[in-house]
Amino acid sequence: MRFRQLLPLIGALFSLYIIWGSTYFVIRIGVESWPPLMMAGVRFLSAGILLLAFLLIRGHRLPPLRPLLNAALIGVLLLAVGNGAVTVAEHQNVPSGIAAVVVATVPLFTLCFSRFFGIRTRKLEWIGIGIGLAGIILLNSGGNLSGNPWAAVLIMVGSMSWAFGSVLGSRITLPTGMMAGAIEMLAAGIVLLLASTLAGETLNAMPTLSGFLAVGYLTLFGSIIAISSYMFLIRNVSPAVATSYAYVNPVVAVLLGTTFAGEVLSTVEWLALGVIIMAVVLVTLGKYVFPAKPVITPCETGKP
Repeated sequence: MRFRQLLPLIGALFSLYIIWGSTYFVIRIGVESWPPLMMAGVRFLSAGILLLAFLLIRGHRLPPLRPLLNAALIGVLLLAVGNGAVTVAEHQNVPSGIAAVVVATVPLFTLCFSRFFGIRTRKLEWIGIGIGLAGIILLNSGGNLSGNPWAAVLIMVGSMSWAFGSVLGSRITLPTGMMAGAIEMLAAGIVLLLASTLAGETLNAMPTLSGFLAVGYLTLFGSIIAISSYMFLIRNVSPAVATSYAYVNPVVAVLLGTTFAGEVLSTVEWLALGVIIMAVVLVTLGKYVFPAKPVITPCETGKP
């Protein structure tokens, strides 16, 4: 019985670890025959339509206007800006593994933005942020990103947008269940396709079979299944476990990129990978490994 209870949790964690880790490699395959903004837009619009149709068939209703608009805003911040930036950067030949390493800094930025909403940050977490920033500097000091600074800035802006959207999403009213994810993906898809049109992206030739398969994988597995798994974990495990994908995804992405895409990481980049992962682990798990000392308030004598 206990195994049956653990099986969904194991499946959800596997989805986030492996599927989200593999999406960086699959994006790299897709942008070889798709314009980046167009591909990201098609991915999220398709996923949003499929998920919304499924929910409506199951009897769910569209949310009120305010939660709907909130979800659309979060979708733009997380998916359109956050994931769109990664897709454009990989189109500019940033290795998929390096993109995943930079995105791993999201928990660090999340802590910084949390301060704006009155959420306290411990000294241990600030130490983790400092180590993470050192890793980012190290990553940009040599290797693949040093010759492409604009792509590095683009991924960093996307990571900050994802982090801000994550914090904001926890403070505003959103649709319940997977309806939030459906609205977020629909909004992101529409915004990305509008951006693609404004940027003048066009299909000069029909995407290859691998390009279509990449979009299909990103739509079904990278969007619908992985996001559903993430929502399930948020409701059933601690935040530290739910967000643990942040330091597993870069390892998966780097291994896939170096093994199947011929990507090469320098010694400095491998070192930066280790530093950033250590920082993220410290930030996400530090409160559990090194719990804060309880504050003992002395009782005043002479009072009941």
